[in-house]
Amino acid sequence: MKKILLIAVLVISVFALAANYRIGLSLSTLNNPFFVTLRDGAQDMANKLGVELIVADAQDNPAKQLSDIEDFIQQRLNLIIINPTDSDAIVTAVEEANDAFIPVITVDRASNGGLVVCHIASDNVAGGRMAGELVASLLKGEGNVVELEGIVGTSAARDRGAGFEEAIANYPGIKLVAKQTANFNRAEGLTVMENILEAHPDIDAVFAQNDEMALGAIEAIKSAGLLDKIIVVGFDAIDDAVAAVQKGEMTATIAQQPYKMGELAVQKAFEYLSTQTIYIPVDLKLVMQE
Repeated sequence: MKKILLIAVLVISVFALAANYRIGLSLSTLNNPFFVTLRDGAQDMANKLGVELIVADAQDNPAKQLSDIEDFIQQRLNLIIINPTDSDAIVTAVEEANDAFIPVITVDRASNGGLVVCHIASDNVAGGRMAGELVASLLKGEGNVVELEGIVGTSAARDRGAGFEEAIANYPGIKLVAKQTANFNRAEGLTVMENILEAHPDIDAVFAQNDEMALGAIEAIKSAGLLDKIIVVGFDAIDDAVAAVQKGEMTATIAQQPYKMGELAVQKAFEYLSTQTIYIPVDLKLVMQE
C-alpha cells in the first residue's frame, strides 16, 4: 500500500512540475500544410503531457522569427523549439537563447550555429536521393530534368538538393537543364515553372523540393498541355500532393511525418526539462544458436 501511495505521489509530482513548463514553438510558416500538421502534433503532445505550448508563426521572415524568439526569451520560457526560416539567419536567435540559459531544440530544419540539445528531422539527403533514383528509373537514364529549390539557406533545401543531384549524377544521359528557387511556395512554383517551360519546352521531369512547389509546377504544366509528358516528383506527402498522386497528376512524393516530428519535439523537450537528458532508444536484437 505504501508503494502504491509513493508511486501516486511521484506521478502527481511529475505532472505538477510539467504543468509549470512553458515551451515556445517558433515555426517558419503556418501558410504551409506541412507545418500546420507539425504544430498539431506538437500541440497534441503538449496537451497530453500537461505543458503549455506557445506557438509563433515567423511567416517565412527571418527578422520576425528572431523577434518572436527574443519575445520567448523575455518571457523566460523553459525551452524553445525552432523550425528555422533560414539555417544561417537563425544562429543569432539560438545564441541569444544559449546566453539566456534556455535550451533549444530544432525541428525539420537545422541551425548552422549555436548550441542545440536535440535536432529532429527526416533524412533529407536520403529523401532527395530517393527522388533522384525514381526520376532516373522512370526516364531510363536519359532526359532533361528541372529542380525547383526551396528557401535558399535552409538545411532542408540544401540536403534534398544534394541527395537528388548525387543520384542523377550517376546517369550521364540525364541533364539538369534548370535549377531555380521557388521558396517552398505554391504560387512561386507556378510562376517559376511557367518561366522555365518557356526557356526549356523539352523537359522530361521536375523534382520539387517540397509539395507546395510541385503543385504549383503542375498547374503551369497543365496550362502548357504537357501533363502527360512530364514526370513531377514532390517531397512531404501533404494531403493535396497525395490526392494529386492518386489522380495521376503528380508522379510521386517523398513522405515525411510532420505530425510525428511535432510530437517528438515536445516529447523530447519535456524529457530534457524533466531529466536534463534525452533518451534515444536503440532497437534490441535477439541472438540465438541457429
